[in-house]
Amino acid sequence: MARRQPAAAVSPPPTRKLLTLLAKAYPEAHCALEHTSPFQLLVATILSAQCTDARVNMVTPALFRRYPGPKELSEARVKDVEALIRSTGFYHAKATNLIAMAKALMQRHHGEIPTSLDALVELPGVGRKTANVLLGTAFGIASGVVVDTHVARISRLLGLTAATQPERIEQDLMRLLPRKEWVAFSHRLIHHGRQVCVARRPRCRDCPLLAVCPRVGLSPLDPGAGR
Repeated sequence: MARRQPAAAVSPPPTRKLLTLLAKAYPEAHCALEHTSPFQLLVATILSAQCTDARVNMVTPALFRRYPGPKELSEARVKDVEALIRSTGFYHAKATNLIAMAKALMQRHHGEIPTSLDALVELPGVGRKTANVLLGTAFGIASGVVVDTHVARISRLLGLTAATQPERIEQDLMRLLPRKEWVAFSHRLIHHGRQVCVARRPRCRDCPLLAVCPRVGLSPLDPGAGR
């Protein structure tokens, strides 16, 4: 496991070079949550809190068969939704929020998914991260940068931010990155975190970003070790 050192102030890597390397390494990166509609993506994203996308994808087919849209979900009983989503964790809170969210969609938006960040974050169970995922993936709207644990951790390693709070990290990334890159950047960095820059043992010598990564907080690589 790479030993962490105290982070020093460093200059972030050249933005254009970083984005080019990410695009080359992960040209097809996309949201891993399986969905066929904005409503399904919204539900899946709410379920993904403190849960893996793989686990959510195991749960949602049965959930969507029973509740294909906001009308059906708004009329659901909490205990019935709980039974379907139990394995995602925090199932009572998630079931309660999902039903309340569906009711709000029916009452405020005629069952349609709003396409503004302000309207989305007013829905029960929907925060800025969830809204950014939905708008970027379902509608191609760059409302912000999705900051999950992978994006937060790797952005600090890259010297793009020294912040620890998701909101501050997002602000730093939004200042550094062109708006047109916000959506793709998040998808690609999430894939990078799952495949190469894993938290417990980052594979730095196999990293397509190594040439521009200052590896903030990690011990220096041994120059004598092979790839």
